[in-house]
Amino acid sequence: MVLGKFMPPHRGHQYLIDFARHYVDELAVVVETAPGQPIPGELRFQWVREMFPQARVIHLTDVNPQDPSEHPDFWQIWHDSLVRVLPWQPDYVFASEPYGTPLAQVLGATFIPVDLPRSTIPISGTAVRADPMRYWEDLPRLVRPYFARRVCVFGPESTGKSTLTKDLARHFQTVAVPEYARTHLETRPSPEEPLTADDFEKIARGQIASEDALALNANRVLICDTDLLLTTIWSDWLCGSCPDSIRQAAENRTYDLYLVTDVDVPWVADAVRYLPEERRTFFDRCLHELKLRNRPHVIIRGDWDERFQTAVQAIKEILLDRR
Repeated sequence: MVLGKFMPPHRGHQYLIDFARHYVDELAVVVETAPGQPIPGELRFQWVREMFPQARVIHLTDVNPQDPSEHPDFWQIWHDSLVRVLPWQPDYVFASEPYGTPLAQVLGATFIPVDLPRSTIPISGTAVRADPMRYWEDLPRLVRPYFARRVCVFGPESTGKSTLTKDLARHFQTVAVPEYARTHLETRPSPEEPLTADDFEKIARGQIASEDALALNANRVLICDTDLLLTTIWSDWLCGSCPDSIRQAAENRTYDLYLVTDVDVPWVADAVRYLPEERRTFFDRCLHELKLRNRPHVIIRGDWDERFQTAVQAIKEILLDRR
């Protein structure tokens, strides 16, 4: 058995569990969670279960004391919780901390220490939470999207959003999330027909799917060309309303930074652009919606180089922000 909070899972946990998996025939990994912890328990359980499909991963949600000083029956409480959820009587308890000795004893098992001095992989969940950018390489791929800074390039059409998104992704050696609306609009069977709520629902689902898929490949920051809040603005503008499902999703998906592209660049027409005379009004609406929600934003204006440099500096600042 391995017991842990995995808050979050990191390379040290991976070594511990892989060690245990190769030591025994069957392994139970108990993910212990409680309300109020910094990372949601259900998410941590899902992470560990996906990382180790060969093990029996168990979610323990009992609110137990965390230190023997907190309760005179500390070890008995933990014994009862673990016996209740474990599928078998463990022969071995694996841990990278000294608590492994008394825990194994109370369970009638043998303690197998794994890298107690943390010299093989010097990392801890506390250190990762304090500075995830520093320990990025110690995070498993499926955990990284949780910590990645998300930047949305936001604003009216024909203001260089797509180009800026790609340039920033290249600069920060990460991935760019394209605007799914363009993909949808360019492949409509009847492009001349007005857009409907169904179009915007497909656009929103595609934007979410694209972002969540590409977030797995992000290198500390994910650069997104538009978001669902912008989708709601377009739906209101072109259809006079927006499906409630999109509005709710737009409120739930927030970003660390919005780069709002101003309209001080020439209009370039193409088949899926709609508002050549209303860019300033549209820009004002974009800014209003961000301010209404108190979302962090920087206005991007000037020539192309100035726009790029302003955006780079703003992203560097959020990458240095330890939170």
